[in-house]
Amino acid sequence: MFYRQGSPAMYYAYTAFPVYFWTDVLQQGPLLQQIAGSYARLSVRWRPVAFVGVYVAILEALVYAYFDRRVYSAAFALLAVLWPLTVSPRFRRQHTGLLALWTACCLLTSVFTLLPVERNDHLGLVIAGGALITLSGLAAWHYSPTFTLAPPGVAAKEAQHAVALDRLMILVETLLVGVATVLGPLTSKETERRGHLPRLHQLSCWAVLIIATLLPFVHGAVLGRGARDQHYLYRLVTIYLAFATPFVLLTVSYESLFYFAYSSVLLLWLTIERALYHEQAEQQLLAPTPKTRLSHLAPAASGSRRLGINDMRTGIMFLFFVNVAFFGTGNVASLASFSLDSVYRLITLFDPFLMSALLLFKIFIPFFLVSAVFGVLNRSLELPPFSLFLFVLSTTDVMTVNFFFLVRDDGSWLDIGMSISHFCISGLFVLFTIVLFVLSHALVGKVLIPVGAKDKQR
Repeated sequence: MFYRQGSPAMYYAYTAFPVYFWTDVLQQGPLLQQIAGSYARLSVRWRPVAFVGVYVAILEALVYAYFDRRVYSAAFALLAVLWPLTVSPRFRRQHTGLLALWTACCLLTSVFTLLPVERNDHLGLVIAGGALITLSGLAAWHYSPTFTLAPPGVAAKEAQHAVALDRLMILVETLLVGVATVLGPLTSKETERRGHLPRLHQLSCWAVLIIATLLPFVHGAVLGRGARDQHYLYRLVTIYLAFATPFVLLTVSYESLFYFAYSSVLLLWLTIERALYHEQAEQQLLAPTPKTRLSHLAPAASGSRRLGINDMRTGIMFLFFVNVAFFGTGNVASLASFSLDSVYRLITLFDPFLMSALLLFKIFIPFFLVSAVFGVLNRSLELPPFSLFLFVLSTTDVMTVNFFFLVRDDGSWLDIGMSISHFCISGLFVLFTIVLFVLSHALVGKVLIPVGAKDKQR
């Protein structure tokens, strides 16, 4: 029909994707049977209400959060309280400290979406956030021997040298964060005092930003040439510290505190999901043997499993954290909510392209973190690469339909522009999710993920 009507090639793409998507959905027969069995245990009266109510409530809450960021604060408060209560009593006894940290970090992160997006310079908050990130880096360096791997099949002296080099990497990145914590506010003070950006300060800021950003990738390339793999936690720590330096340099207020709290919540989410998965595997007598499994970029091996009902929670939470990265410190629908004051430490002459690039780089840094954590989590749960990804895509399409009907053609230009921006962001979210999926593999690369009942490396 398209051929006879002379339809453009895009029409074929619009038709091909639903066919591919629903074919993949129908192939998940065991999952559909499991969902049907779960709701079969409910009464006929409450079965549709439970399914439709929970699903629609979550999606509509995320849609409404585009207009009121306080929804994320309420969601974090609910996650802080409800998730620890829904796990098994045995899990609560074994991971009391972990769940307590989860509650504390969720409540801390919930504060930031209550703060205004329009903010003035507050160097005290910048220093406090940078100091917290620096202290966390020092703590990671102190405990790094537990997750720093020596290259296999080498002499003891060479292995010690390699481990020392990896630990030095964490220390250098931590020191760069400390330098950025001091250099950023100092540059702002000197610029305000002199009336222009000092050349020495400008060059120092650029040098620290470039070195800190490129250092882990150079280190990873050296490891790749040596056919050496990193522990997943070591890789996440280096990514966290590498992007912390430019983020602190481009911070004018509480953004660095958000970076610390958001990163802590992501790490705790990964840890709890892994622990829940291993508890479930133990209960099903399918716990993997305590060994170190290589997680690579190739498609999942025969040992991978199908998507289960519990993985729906993981997909929804990933979608939630991506939205928090969007609106944690501003409103992405309006770049005006992100202050250009943050780029004045690197450039003062008006250059819209360079300024926009630096601003977008700062906005995208939280997405780098969530994509890296999601990449590790997908492999830790031993899922096929596209399973959670397709679920998130299907969810974003439902949100896009909501915003399509919310587009306005009356009222002020601001209201019309915001409604169109929300629809475009939601529509492009599909493409952005694909980019995040690819980025997760690029950032994480080859990592070693310990698996086992006690989750210890041998």
